[in-house]
Order: sequence, then C-alpha cells, then structure tokens
Amino acid sequence: MNNHLLLNFIDLLAITLQLLIIVRVIMSWLRPNPTSPIGRFLLEVTDPILKPFQMILPSVAGLDFSPILALITIQVLQSLAQNYL
Repeated sequence: MNNHLLLNFIDLLAITLQLLIIVRVIMSWLRPNPTSPIGRFLLEVTDPILKPFQMILPSVAGLDFSPILALITIQVLQSLAQNYL
C-alpha cells in the first residue's frame, strides 16, 4: 500500500513539474512580466530544475533546449520509479 501512495505522489510531482516547465516555455514566447506573481512563481519553481541542464546544454542560436532535456529526465525518473518501486 505504501508503494502505491509513493508512486501516486511521484506521478503527481512529475506531471506538475512537466506542466510548470511547459507553461514557462510558453510564457517565455509571450514575454510576460517576470516580476508578476505567476512569473516569479514559475521562475522560482523551475529554475532549480532547468539551471543544471542549462550548464550542460548551453543555448544554441538563442534557443534554450534545457526544458526538453529536463522533461525527458523527469519522464525517465518517473518510469524508473514505476518499474522499481
């Protein structure tokens, strides 16, 4: 039973992080005010996830591919948790 709760939590966390990263990407295209409460929240939550990937994979021609790498990593970790818990 505990594994089931843990897997549900991991799934919810993974989906939430993926959605926040996707919203951040979409908002970056729209250039919203980063000091707005929503913009600040997105940056505070997603920056710690994206920064390590930005150091590994610098932007190319002004395009930041770190969200793609972060989304793939979250998906892999979620899959590993489902297979091993």
